Amino acid sequence: MAIIDERPRPADAILGAQIRAARLSRRISLRALSRTLGVSPATISQIENGNTGLSVVRLGRIAEALNLDVSHILTIDVDPENPKPRLVPPSPRSPARPRSTAESTGSDWRTYAPLNFDPVLQAALEEFVAIGYHGTSMRSIAARCGLSVAGIYHHYTSKQQMLVTLLEYAMTDLQRRSDAARDEGGSPVERFGLLIENLALYHTHRRELGFVGASEMRSLDTANRTAIADMRSIQQRMIDVEVEAAVREGRFRADHPYEASRAVVTMCTALPTWWRPDGPSSPEQIAEHYVRFALDLMRYAPTVRK
Repeated sequence: MAIIDERPRPADAILGAQIRAARLSRRISLRALSRTLGVSPATISQIENGNTGLSVVRLGRIAEALNLDVSHILTIDVDPENPKPRLVPPSPRSPARPRSTAESTGSDWRTYAPLNFDPVLQAALEEFVAIGYHGTSMRSIAARCGLSVAGIYHHYTSKQQMLVTLLEYAMTDLQRRSDAARDEGGSPVERFGLLIENLALYHTHRRELGFVGASEMRSLDTANRTAIADMRSIQQRMIDVEVEAAVREGRFRADHPYEASRAVVTMCTALPTWWRPDGPSSPEQIAEHYVRFALDLMRYAPTVRK
């Protein structure tokens, strides 16, 4: 796999034009693509104009969002100087092996099947959880998965690439589940409760990923940290939107709803630090409790005052 390096290079202008051509051929707006990827429209614009480099992981996510193979994007014939590149008929993206069975179940956001990471990535995840990113070496990852160090480098070029791959997977999966959970709600309070339930379920069922996400943001390079932080901000904003709507309706009466919204999210993301599968409460029980805690923090009023 290629090194994750998002500094612009001369070839980025061509790749950016190819991505723009692919997006236009799929009749997807820049804003719609940015929303799917969980980044700002400005970020997509920078990519398409060749002003920022592109990691292998992000290129794969763009191809997936456009329902195309990466190979198709890379073979589009474009002139980066031409603002209207020649479009080519898209070829559908080849089906990819899902990382977990749950990912292919669409709106069934409460279902969690075992992760299906490759052995190297699974070993990296276990090492990061056990001794931290900086305590982990390529040698210790190799020992955990039964490969030589040289064999590790055949799959990944650095610990940083492994960490980014894990966190981008976690945030993309969480976003998919959050969208599905929110869509089931018929009111701001219902959507708020479903989003909190989803956060609690994710940070128990996927506690290893949640733990790494909470503890290793500081270990990311600047560009990667910004990208992951942007994805996390989307999750917080989804909660904020429902809180603001519930306050307007008179259903939430917290004196400080902005701060309470952040307290609720932090409460959920802290679950991996103490919850254990062999403990007294299941993920579903924890989620039920946390929804109640969240509603209490918001001073939920079942009826509106006249």
